[in-house]
Amino acid sequence: MEFKDEYKDIIVERVEGWVEITINRPEKLNSLRDTTAEEIMAVMSEVEGDRDVRAVILKGNDKAFCTGIDTSEFTIKPNEYFDFYRKRKRTRKVNVLFREVGNFTKPVITAVEGFALGGGLELALVGDIIIAGANAKFGLPEIRLGMMPGGGGTQTLTRRIGPSLTKELIWTGRRFTPEEAKEYRLVNHVVPAGEAITKAREIARSIAGNAPLPVMMTKSVIDHGMDMSLADGMTAEADVSFMLYFSEDRNEGLTAFKEKRPPSFKGE
Repeated sequence: MEFKDEYKDIIVERVEGWVEITINRPEKLNSLRDTTAEEIMAVMSEVEGDRDVRAVILKGNDKAFCTGIDTSEFTIKPNEYFDFYRKRKRTRKVNVLFREVGNFTKPVITAVEGFALGGGLELALVGDIIIAGANAKFGLPEIRLGMMPGGGGTQTLTRRIGPSLTKELIWTGRRFTPEEAKEYRLVNHVVPAGEAITKAREIARSIAGNAPLPVMMTKSVIDHGMDMSLADGMTAEADVSFMLYFSEDRNEGLTAFKEKRPPSFKGE
């Protein structure tokens, strides 16, 4: 899989067994516009079909991971409000992005340095793992602007930290530190400033060395199980677990274990 060089808003690099997507709009503190969202989704669509890519890392720069939606693109004429409402589900790519990242079948690791505000935090939340540099600044400040989160924040944040704390953070709009985010179990690790990408790569490397099919299936069961009863979740787990009995990677894993050698997984 080869990526094109003419992206406007992102930089894409293939590193070992994963792909890194850098949001590259420094003049806008990496805020998202439709072009940004469209490019990220195009890359992730390519990654879905590449067995050699086992994960995706999303990152920004030292000043900002992402500061949300670029409001300069909100140009709505007085007689077009309902047309804008209709477009939000399919036509506006920034709205589609939050759903698409959440439906991605491979692990998404977000490396946060600097600001992760509004839609930027929501983008991190629809991924799987968040690594924060010590200089990271989190928040959902929309309510201070007369708005509310619209990229899933009321739902994704609640599922991570619970309703009471979610309400506090959204209703006050305050920023919170990486240490607080770790205390809330919102981020997996807090590392020295500038080292979030190093930790993200360490985790991606570990994931990439394991069998991709059970990674994909456990991601699905964990995510969907959040909305199931315990009994239904355990049934779903048992069903997909049994499917792996017929995979070549399972045979390879067991054989490698017996032969005391590293396995060579192919996603088959």
